[in-house]
Amino acid sequence: MNHQVKVITLSESFNAITSQGFQEIIKEAIRSGIKIVLLDCQGVTFMDSSGLGTLVLAFKTLQEADTKMFICSINEQVRMLFELTGMDSIFTIIPSQEAFENLLLSAV
Repeated sequence: MNHQVKVITLSESFNAITSQGFQEIIKEAIRSGIKIVLLDCQGVTFMDSSGLGTLVLAFKTLQEADTKMFICSINEQVRMLFELTGMDSIFTIIPSQEAFENLLLSAV
């Protein structure tokens, strides 16, 4: 994958406790000049409102840095959370990392 893309793999429960270091990872990606961040949620089994809030903050932080954020491989619980809060219309959600790579290749 292109060096301008940072893949961040999230796992298990994504909540206030487990997402504490996440913002620092986002800031480091911005500092290193990354232009696209892909959040792979394949391993996420549960996300609560604080985890969602963390994603919204990351989205805004990346947007201010002119960096795009994509999310892939979400499960039904996470999809339902996004739909109930309207975040499914804000976040760009891709079915899988492979689909994301195909999307990037078709954009070249």
